[in-house]
Amino acid sequence: MMARLYSVREMPWRRYALAPTLTVLTLLTALSLWSLPGQAEEALLGRNVDDLLRYAREHNPDLRSRQLDAEALRERIEPASALPDPKFQVELMDFTNAMTPGKSTSLAPGDVGTTRYRAIQSLPFPGKRGLKGEIAEAQAGQSDTLRDSTRLEVDAQIRTAYARYFLAAGQARIQRETLQLIQALKHLVLQRYSVGIAPQQDAVQVQGESTRLKVDLLDSERNRREAAALLNALLPRAADAPLAEPAALPPIPKPPSLSQLFERARNASPDMGREQLGITAAEKNRDLTYLNRYPDFTLALTNNRPRSASIGPDTWDFMVEVNIPLQQSSRRAQEREAERRLESARERVSAAESRLNGQLGITLAALEASLDKARLLRETLLPQARATLDAAQAGYESGRVNFNTLIDAERQILRTRLALLDAEVDASVRHAALEKLLGAPL
Repeated sequence: MMARLYSVREMPWRRYALAPTLTVLTLLTALSLWSLPGQAEEALLGRNVDDLLRYAREHNPDLRSRQLDAEALRERIEPASALPDPKFQVELMDFTNAMTPGKSTSLAPGDVGTTRYRAIQSLPFPGKRGLKGEIAEAQAGQSDTLRDSTRLEVDAQIRTAYARYFLAAGQARIQRETLQLIQALKHLVLQRYSVGIAPQQDAVQVQGESTRLKVDLLDSERNRREAAALLNALLPRAADAPLAEPAALPPIPKPPSLSQLFERARNASPDMGREQLGITAAEKNRDLTYLNRYPDFTLALTNNRPRSASIGPDTWDFMVEVNIPLQQSSRRAQEREAERRLESARERVSAAESRLNGQLGITLAALEASLDKARLLRETLLPQARATLDAAQAGYESGRVNFNTLIDAERQILRTRLALLDAEVDASVRHAALEKLLGAPL
């Protein structure tokens, strides 16, 4: 009986010898991935837009800067409504000691004729401190809305960049699939040409079509790299940081009517909120200006201490100081300025509402048009193009149609698929712009 000869790959001992090694390698790989969770997570960025938005909100410096500005303005509220700091004075009466024979000049408290210790506190007219705090709060609220506007702007930019990235990746995918179809057609044409059924022109034409698709694929790959670099810059990451293949565009719900969108935007839009807070700040500033007609006060409490008790006991003085609002013409001018600023703030709100309504109308019309176009391409034109291609391919194989008809059918389905992708991406971009204007998810 002949012994069986094993090849190197078939030797039984290799199965048992390699098993521990593979197990160790597997464990080391798992440990290395577990020890680098940030890198593993970062490498997965790009599959969906939600992960990109979360990453940007944690790392984007513009958002962080706006957040810090908002926090800084919030710290102004308490100081704005606080009392002025009190003052303390020490007054040396007769520091030359002219009234005390035998004493020389001195600057030491208690070694002069009389030492006065005075505490002074300024008191604004009632209501002024509260108005100053409310003005500071309104200004801090405006900074909050500016932070929210920046977040919406960054979100819209990332959504748009992701849609462009999805477009470039989708174009490359469609072109690769079409190139595979052309390669299959090329094989069929060359077979028919080799047996004399197809003319040489068909073979030359299918090779030219294949080359044209390869050139278009190079352009799509370049667009994909550019879109990835822009997306990384918005996150921010290195321009050449790896991104995963985009999985899908975010779903787009049916948009409500323009009037419903406008009402929601008036309440949710940070831009509108900032203008409304501008009215609040202007109203409080006007009220504060009118309160400047009334005087502020200063209270002072003084302790008079003679050099010695033999001269006399300690005495106490109390003082009330009132500033006189005498310059009435100046105050009337300040009041007129405050009124004009309030009117200007109200006009800015009206202008912002008109501008918002127009932008919502334009964006909504574009979104609905893109959705209708995508629906028509997906449900009508694309099935027709596929049916035409199938019929043309069957006809060419049976010799009933020429090769030009087959190539035209192939080009038609390619154009239709690219047009559908472009319409879906445009709808996603319009959706992002609409949510930015709205200030909230659609």
